[in-house]
Amino acid sequence: MDGVSPRLETASELSPTEFASAVTAITSAFGDPTRREIYLFAHEQSEGITATETAKRFALHANVARHHLDKLSSGGYLEVAMAKPSGGVGRPSKRYRATQPEVRLEVQVRHDDILVSLLGRALSLLPPEAAEQMAEEVGVEYGKSMADSIEPGATHRSFQGALHAVADALSAHGFAARAEKPEGQDLQIVAENCPFGDAVVQSPVICAVDRGIVKGMLSKLYGPTATDTASSKPQGDDICVTHVTL
Repeated sequence: MDGVSPRLETASELSPTEFASAVTAITSAFGDPTRREIYLFAHEQSEGITATETAKRFALHANVARHHLDKLSSGGYLEVAMAKPSGGVGRPSKRYRATQPEVRLEVQVRHDDILVSLLGRALSLLPPEAAEQMAEEVGVEYGKSMADSIEPGATHRSFQGALHAVADALSAHGFAARAEKPEGQDLQIVAENCPFGDAVVQSPVICAVDRGIVKGMLSKLYGPTATDTASSKPQGDDICVTHVTL
């Protein structure tokens, strides 16, 4: 990949769906040749790079440069920090820095099976509505922290752009997700893999965590939205679908 060699590292042997999820995450971040060069450029700059600097270096429109940088940050390859302009005058700018000192791609797919199973059993002791509400609230808080880690304080995205950023972040966490809009339907997040494994089949209420993550991320990247689980593996479906509406 033009000087960037991917390496998949896992604590145990990857299943076909886990492997597909890992590949999806890498492809999303590095499937564009320019994006790979931008990643290497970021590694060369100890103070990080801005969208303006990137646009100038690669002869891109600033919005296109920002899109590439956001893709890399949502995949966990760059981190974002707000930097004050020189002289202290003007608006702070985002600086994107490489998260690893070496040019190395690692996608770790881990299952905390014991903790997830424990969560499922604990939730089963609550009334169904209370359990689902609690699971979604946990997901919302986690989703907000995910959004802050990839783009602190950002609220300028379009709805569709924010949804694609959520899908990229979920893919980096093992969901193999994508954003799409079927004809005549609302925008939705489709996840082909569930990192919670068999525990979610035994405790379907855990699906509310996924729904909450989407809702929490969007609240930070765009604004308030409503999410609804349209299909899921515990219901016997091959994929998990979360509908998102304003």
